[in-house]
Formats: sequence, structure tokens, C-alpha cells
Amino acid sequence: MLTNLDLGKNSFTGFIPSTLCALTNLQTLRLSTNNLAIDTSTLSCLANLANLTTLQLQNNPLNVRLDDSFRNCSTLSRLQYIFLSNCSMRGNIPIGISNISGLVSLFLDGNQLSGSIPTSLGRLGNLQGLRLSNNKLQGYIPYELCQLDKLVVLLLGGNQLSGSIPSCLGNLAASLRTLSLESNSLSSTIPSTFWNLVHILHVNLSSNSLIGSLSQDIGNLKVVIDVDLSNNHLSGVIPSTIGGLRELVSLSLASNNLEGPIPSSFHNLLSLELLDLSRNNLSGVIPESLEALSLLKYLDLSFNRLQGQIPTGGPFQNFSAQSFVSNSALCGAPRLHVPPCKKGTLEPNWRKAKYIVPGIMSVVLLVASVSIFLLRRKRNVEVTIEASSLLQPLWRRVSRLELLRVTNGFHESNLLGSGSFGSVYKGTLSYGIDVAVKVFSLQLEGAFKSFDRECEILSNIRHRNLVKIISCCSEIDFKALVLQYMPNGSLENWLYYQDYSLHILQRMNIMIDVASGLEYLHHGYSIPIVHCDLKPSNILLDDDMVEHVADFGIAKLLDGGDSMTQTMTLATVGYMAPEYGMEGIVSRRGDVYSFGILVMETFTRRKPTDEMFVEEMNIKQWVANSLLLPDAKIDEVVDANLLGIGTEQEDDDHVRKRDCLSSIMQLALACCAESP
Repeated sequence: MLTNLDLGKNSFTGFIPSTLCALTNLQTLRLSTNNLAIDTSTLSCLANLANLTTLQLQNNPLNVRLDDSFRNCSTLSRLQYIFLSNCSMRGNIPIGISNISGLVSLFLDGNQLSGSIPTSLGRLGNLQGLRLSNNKLQGYIPYELCQLDKLVVLLLGGNQLSGSIPSCLGNLAASLRTLSLESNSLSSTIPSTFWNLVHILHVNLSSNSLIGSLSQDIGNLKVVIDVDLSNNHLSGVIPSTIGGLRELVSLSLASNNLEGPIPSSFHNLLSLELLDLSRNNLSGVIPESLEALSLLKYLDLSFNRLQGQIPTGGPFQNFSAQSFVSNSALCGAPRLHVPPCKKGTLEPNWRKAKYIVPGIMSVVLLVASVSIFLLRRKRNVEVTIEASSLLQPLWRRVSRLELLRVTNGFHESNLLGSGSFGSVYKGTLSYGIDVAVKVFSLQLEGAFKSFDRECEILSNIRHRNLVKIISCCSEIDFKALVLQYMPNGSLENWLYYQDYSLHILQRMNIMIDVASGLEYLHHGYSIPIVHCDLKPSNILLDDDMVEHVADFGIAKLLDGGDSMTQTMTLATVGYMAPEYGMEGIVSRRGDVYSFGILVMETFTRRKPTDEMFVEEMNIKQWVANSLLLPDAKIDEVVDANLLGIGTEQEDDDHVRKRDCLSSIMQLALACCAESP
């Protein structure tokens, strides 16, 4: 006679027993949030209990095919709630589920379901909640879902859905409160009918390929609480009508192609706590009226073209430099890492201005005309070289076809080397400039992320000891960076594959250059950058043997002033700090550790993975023994090419070199302390 059984949120293991199927009067079965598995026949018979209204098995590793378990659903007239979220379920969504006419909630999110969304779900006239997010569903969003006129929650994010946002979703205005379509491959414009959802509270369309401009009709969503349209290809200006969304708490339009000013109407968003407009092409000033947003806790306006003074009142007192990074024309307080604003004075005699302005314009036009004339007369190699150094940030993106041409079809003879995310080729642009083209192997896991990270970091940093980005190519199936060419190759090549050996001073200068580059990454940029993969193959040398740190594919930004972060991405074995390798902890101190290993390798000419290092012995211990043990000498570990022995004068020179190398090794060991 049992009608309700609730054993949820315990620590049960093993299989759900089939004997539960004998509970013919059972109405509610809750076994959620345990560690239970189930076989297909048991799930099928439980789902077919005639009196069952609620089946809650979510957050268990059921590990079963869904389509095998819901073949015959014609008898389930009373079942209203199916909660099978995060259950490691495979297979397709069974068409038969549409026969459960009384179904109110169907939660299948967080599984491994594949195939398409059945159009037959449109027959579930009582359905209020449909959660299919974070699966592997493909195909289009069925228009039949628009027939669910009682639908309150629709979550389809984190799948592989393509095509357009159904225009008929606007027909669900009376019921729909939450819509999540994020992280799919939707590529349409946002239909004009979408803004008919006047009662919606939560909208997430982020991380798709949506195009077109934002309609002024977005102002119809009067009660919306959060809107996320980030990581799309939206263009045009930000509609001023957003300022009428008085209930809005969170707004993200980041990583689009929006332009124009930040609407001054935003000062009406008095409930706003998060505003992210980063990575667009916004221009103009930051409206001082935003100081009225007293609840604003998070603001990101970085990577735009904003100018003028950063407001100082209200919530702006609490924002860091990170909120305004890469807006070169902003000015304000020193703590924001921008130049101070110049206090200009107005000329009281406007009559003077009447004559001064035309005069200035005449001079400017004259200078411009002369400059253009001279430039046309002097198109030679010198101009080309000057353009390459001064105008690099303004270069356009290049096409795949162009890169094929300049590298002779990525011919093997142009191959400079291969790494963890692809290959590097030498090419010569039409300007006569030699470049290195880094082509990413997109079939490798993490390649897309590596490309994005290198673009993000290299396009915003400038230092003589960091490799410079010249241009990039980003197509659907092809990603490449065009980088400054380094004719003297890598430090690794000089250490192990060249006939000529670097002398002490050359190696010291290279290490000083590496340290200068790291100093800039850690302390000279507005956001601390951790390289995460310092090693000889990432140390490149130009014509003058000046060092340039390269390969920022796994670099990390320490956002918000944090001193450390965590990652699942492993760096190169032998160079990683212990806390990085064991716990994924990334910090500037980890780069210091890698620098210490790099110094040891540079002066010993031994890799940290050398076969001589076995069991407890490693390069650190080996070098430390040469400094600490009474019978050991630094001569026995450093590269033999660095110490000359012969005449008496050479012996004196030998002693000086040995003392110098001992000091260098002590520094390297200090960098590699076991504890950060």
C-alpha cells in the first residue's frame, strides 16, 4: 500500500532493486542524489507503474539508454514529473514520451543524449518545464515546441543545435519565463517576434553565432531580470530602450561587434548588479550618469575604443583596472593604470577661436598633402620596414589563401618547427617582410582555446622581449597567427643542435631578456599574465640575438588582482612548479620556478628530462650537490664549453667564470624552491 518513497540525498550505492516495481500503489518515488545505477528493465517497469505521478532519479550514475527504457508509454496517464538530470544516460529522446499526456515537467539535462529533439514533444499540452541542456542533441529547434502554450521553462543550452531561433517562440509570451539556448551553433538573427516575450524573466542566448543588430523592441521585456547575449556576432548600436528595463540585474553583451556609445539611458537601470560590455567596438565616453547605479558590483568595459575620463563616483570607486583594460584613450586615477586626465581650460574669447580653428585646419591639410606627396615619391624598402614596425596594430586580418601563397602552400621547405598545437612556417608578405605563420591543428583538443588565448594576450602586450603578433586568420576550419619572424631560431636549437656554442655572456644576456619579458608580464601590464610554459623551445632569438618569449597558448590572466588561479591544462613536464603539476595551481611564482629550471638548463646544457635523472635525482638536486657537497665542483655540472683551461691566464679566467657560474646556479636554485 506504499504510496510515497523518498530516499534521496543519501549515500546509497549499487543498483536500484527491481522489487520496487511491485509497489503498484506508488505515486512518488524519489531516489535522487545518491550513487545508484539501474538496468533498463527496472527503469522501464518503474516508469510504467500505473499510479506513479513523480519519478525523481536525478544526480545518480544510472548509466542506461533512455530510449530503451521508455518504449511503451501509453499506460502512463498519471505520470507528471520525470526528473532524470545528470544520470549519465545515453541514446535518443524516445518519441513515446509524447504519449504521457499529463506530463508537466521533463528534466533530461546533463546527460549524453544524442539525435534530434522529437517534434512529437509538441503534443505534451500540459508541459510547463522542459530541460534538455548539456547533452549532445543536434539538428534544429522544432517549431512544434511553440505549441506548448503552458511552457514556463525551456532550457536547450550546451548542445549542438543549429539553424535559427524559431520566430514562433514569441507566441509563448503568456507563459514563458526562462529561456536558455546558450552554447549551441544557432546562426540566425534574433527574430523580431522574440521581443513579444513581455513576461520573460531570464534570457540566455550566449555563445552562438547570432548576427544582425539588436532591436529597439528589446525594451518590451519590462520585467526581465538577466539577459546574456555574449559571444555572438551581433552588430550595430546598443538600443537606448534597454534603459527602460528597470528590473534588470545582469546584462552581458560581451564579445560581439557592437559599436557606438554606451547609452546614457543606462542610468535608469537601478537594479543592475552586473554589466559586461567588453570586447566590442564601443566608442565615446563612459556616461557619468552611471554613477547612479549604486548596486553595480561587476563592470567590464575592457577591449573597446572608449575615451575620456573614467567616472569616479558611486560604484566606480570599487572597480579595478581590469574593468577598463585596452581602451587606449581613457584617462583617470593612477590605480586604474590609465594616464591622468589633462585639465584643459576654455578660451573665453571665442572670437579668437573663430580664426584659430580655420588656421589650424589649413596647416593640417597642408602638412597632410605634403606628407602624402613625399610618401608616394619614396616607396622603397625603408618605408616598408618602417610601416612594419609602426603600423603593425593596424594591419588587417589575412585570409587562408593569402597565407598559402606566402608560405608556398605550407611547403615542408618552409617549416620552422612543430609544437603541441600545430606547426610554424616561414613566409614573406607582399610588403617584403618575413613572418612566422603559426597554423593550429584544430583536431587537437584545446587548439581553439589556445588560438583564442594567444590572440587575446599577444594583441594587447608590447615589449621588446615578447614575440609580436602581426596579424591573424580566423576561419571556421582554419586558425593561424602571423608572428614576428625570428631568424636565429630558438634557444633550444642553439643549446643542442648548433655547431657554434653560446659563451657565458650571451647566455646571461638571453636569461636577462627572459627575466625582463617575465617582469613585464607579471607586473608591467594592467592584468598579471602567467606564461605557464617557459622552456628553451619557447625562447626565440632575433637578428641581434635579442630574446623574445613566445607561445602563449596556455597562458593565464590573473583576473581581479588574484595572485593565483587553477587550471586543468598541464604544461611541459620538467619545467612545471610542483603545485602546478599536482594541483593545477597557476601563479606568477610558477613562472619563477620554470625560469630557474630554464637557467640551469641554459648553463648546464642538460634537459630536466635527461635520462641521467632517475629516481630521486633531478636537475635541481644535481646542481645543488655541485654547490653543497665538499667533493663536488660546479665544473662538473656546467656546460664544458663555458670553462677554458690551459695557460695561467686561462686559469685565472677559469676561476672568474666558475665564481660567476656558481652565483648564477645559486640564483636558479632559489627560483626553484620546493615551496612557492
